Amino acid sequence: MNMDVVDMRAFYASPLGQAAENSISMSLSAIWKPASNERMVGMGFPTPWMARFSADAERALVFMPAGQGALQWPNAKTPATALIFDEELPLADSSIDRILMLHFLEHAENAGECLAEAWRVLSPGGALTVVVPNRRGVWARFEHTPFGTGRPYSKRQLNDLLRDSQFTPEGWSEALNFPPTKREIVLKFRRGIERMGRRFCPVFSGVICVTATKQLFQGIPAAARARRKVFIPVLAPQGTGRNQS
Repeated sequence: MNMDVVDMRAFYASPLGQAAENSISMSLSAIWKPASNERMVGMGFPTPWMARFSADAERALVFMPAGQGALQWPNAKTPATALIFDEELPLADSSIDRILMLHFLEHAENAGECLAEAWRVLSPGGALTVVVPNRRGVWARFEHTPFGTGRPYSKRQLNDLLRDSQFTPEGWSEALNFPPTKREIVLKFRRGIERMGRRFCPVFSGVICVTATKQLFQGIPAAARARRKVFIPVLAPQGTGRNQS
């Protein structure tokens, strides 16, 4: 069962959640290419990182999936948050320079369709940064954190998924190399544990982080995209056949 927005907010307000936020921030900084005046969208539950990584953006929006729920960001006076369906982004083609996905792709009903929609709205050469639970990591095995819900990925699976969706992975990093425990002694020394984990066993990290760029001029498969469902109001007239005289 996936966490809703209230559970997410409560987790990141806890000591364990704050430690997780800091660890992921360090990993994102290693693969993040700063750019000014860019148009940025955070998808899923990216709010703990938006202030840090959208500081120089011309415009920043947050899209949260309908199944999770949404909260106001950055504040109640100037909200920049929208509730969306995974495969339907309310944006024009090539209108965004960067997308940050956190707690999003692992919960998507169709990850390929979600990445295809991200490809559509990204500008030529735009960047997509994704953070997903690591299939080999310990965090994916415990449901008291958001990283223990949804579908985890291995590095190879994520790489293949991005390439199949016309993205070129350019930078990889790992985070959450300490155990997902609430014990104070572990959280106190987590930085040392994190450094040891990064050095000796990064393959067992809690999450995988990757930055990929939108490919252009590559052949797109000719298979037609599945037609979306159209919902018709119950009381709408369905039409009648013509009388034959």
